[in-house]
Formats: sequence, structure tokens, C-alpha cells
Amino acid sequence: MDDAVRDYVDAIAPEHRPLFDRLHRLILEEHPDAAVVLSYQMPTYKVGRHRLFLGVWRHGVSIYGWQEGRDAGFTVRHPELKAGKGTIRLRAETAAAIPDDELRDLVWAALGD
Repeated sequence: MDDAVRDYVDAIAPEHRPLFDRLHRLILEEHPDAAVVLSYQMPTYKVGRHRLFLGVWRHGVSIYGWQEGRDAGFTVRHPELKAGKGTIRLRAETAAAIPDDELRDLVWAALGD
């Protein structure tokens, strides 16, 4: 993780940090080779030509950037979390009800080949 990403993470509000840390951990468990850089002013996980972005917003953490159809059915099961094309908005209380395995599937589909 480069200094720009570390600065971003260090500035995350305490109420959003556990969710960010959970998603960060799951991404790196699935893709330990992912390069983590700052892109579009947010942490970006790069695996080959695929990208996944994590951005903190006022009410939680958003996941951006997967290609259409590469979400392992996550948005079909959770249509209320889709906030636009390629955007999932997670609040801590909503994310608490989603198992790690389901988030891992999303990560694998988004970043896997």
C-alpha cells in the first residue's frame, strides 16, 4: 500500500473504518497479489486489467468499478444496495447481515479472470 492510500485510510472516520477494513481484508484474501493504489482519490485494487474501487461516503463504504455481469449475482440478491451502474453502497448495519463469503464472491467475480 503506497503512502497516498495509507493517508486515505488513516483519514477514514471511526464509524466507517471497520467496514472499510473488512472489505480491504476480503479483497486481499481473495487477491493477495492485487496492487493497491490511489485512483480517482480512492483506494483502487488492480489485478491484471480489472479494477475495484473502495470509497468512503457519508453513510458507509461504496464499491465501484466492476464490469457489468461480474458481481456474482450480488446486485440481483441485493438490488437495494445498487446505487448506479457499477456502484454498491454499503452501510455498516446492512453489511453486517451480508456474509463474508458473499462479499468474497463479489470480489472474485470483479477482479478474477
